[in-house]
Amino acid sequence: MNKLNIYQERRNALAKQIHAKTGGGIAVISTAPELTRSRDSEFPYRHDSDFYYLTGFEEPGATLVMQVSASGKNVQVQSHIFCKPKDPEREIWDGIRLGPEAAPKTLGIEFAHSSEVLDQKLGDLLADQDAVYIRLAESAEADRRLRHWMKKVRGQARSGVNPPSEFHDVETLIHEMRLFKDAHEIDIMRRAAAISAHAHIRAMQACKPGMREYQLEAELLHEFRNSGSQSVAYNSIVAAGANSCILHYRAGSTELRSGELCLIDAGCELDSYASDITRTFPVNGKFTGAQRALYDITLAAQEAAIAITKPGSTFMQPHEAALKVLTQGLLDEKLLKLSELGSLENAIETAAYRRFYMHRTSHWLGMDVHDVGSYRERTEQTTSDEKPWRILKSGMVITIEPGLYIRPADDVDEKFWNIGIRIEDDAVINDSGCELISRGVPVKADEIEALMKHT
Repeated sequence: MNKLNIYQERRNALAKQIHAKTGGGIAVISTAPELTRSRDSEFPYRHDSDFYYLTGFEEPGATLVMQVSASGKNVQVQSHIFCKPKDPEREIWDGIRLGPEAAPKTLGIEFAHSSEVLDQKLGDLLADQDAVYIRLAESAEADRRLRHWMKKVRGQARSGVNPPSEFHDVETLIHEMRLFKDAHEIDIMRRAAAISAHAHIRAMQACKPGMREYQLEAELLHEFRNSGSQSVAYNSIVAAGANSCILHYRAGSTELRSGELCLIDAGCELDSYASDITRTFPVNGKFTGAQRALYDITLAAQEAAIAITKPGSTFMQPHEAALKVLTQGLLDEKLLKLSELGSLENAIETAAYRRFYMHRTSHWLGMDVHDVGSYRERTEQTTSDEKPWRILKSGMVITIEPGLYIRPADDVDEKFWNIGIRIEDDAVINDSGCELISRGVPVKADEIEALMKHT
């Protein structure tokens, strides 16, 4: 499919949902603002995922407006893009702008306007629209702008213009769409995962005692950018020794020491799609007995979760499968005491494992590393507490990432102290089960040792 058609089809699909819900209306979706890092220096710009999903447009300062109506059984949508106008002076400093003149043909959108007239035009576009689809409670600034637009519409009441009377959260509709990836999206995610897998291999091969965490991070970043990805998908975790037991640790200056483990949780972003891979490996290339025991338990837990990751399973079933293996492993290694807990089932029911495993096994993956989409079935008849876990379906993408984190304690055998292990792969749900798109990097302990031995 032509790339422009992808975004047009997504806008058409959103329009059909709006029509089905309220018979028509207007949707307003803005991209992300630019953010100051310090003084006059800005963070590298990253567009809003929902906005990009519907437009393919990466510039800041833009807003999409969709007018949805119906003619008979046919849903009609007219899209407007508001973007920064051409400005030779600013383009010298900040880069070339598309501009409203070129936007319709380039983006496949019917109408384009300067972002400078957004407030003026929105008053006209909202006139006589019954329903508005917008991000509700997004920010104080967004609320202020909506009040301004509504005031302009209400000011036309004597001319017979009616203001909107319904407001709906557009994110609910878009996020349900984004939960299911098409072939175009999955192809990008495969390529992102392949780049990230190569980066993990590069880091393993570069690793040696005496290095610092930030030096391994540099190896990752080099491979990401050298392979064409635009950015990291999230701040890379490179955690040596005791730091591997800190879930969201950022690469620092800790020295990599022989006999300890290094945990790397890192992935690149390619063409607006994230990858997310975690591997844990011995700094000197050889697992100790205690490290290997816990590593094999974690890998077995991941394999159990992978086996149940398929259409028809619930989102929670991979977690439950991993949890059973992890908890049994903790009992086998005497990190949990069977004499105190009585049984595996009681150890799970009482959450005794949470001391060593405190996060879920999966999350959605897509344009955002913790991607959008409800984790529970969307039903109108039940309260949020009663809604069942989401049923996995073809086209969904999740991570599978069990872990064990053993901190020093008086009742923990010292041989296990400061061992943090997580193994994470990216899984695309398909009709036959799931496809692991991140297995370009070794995962078995023997394979990791063999890879590091030949560096």
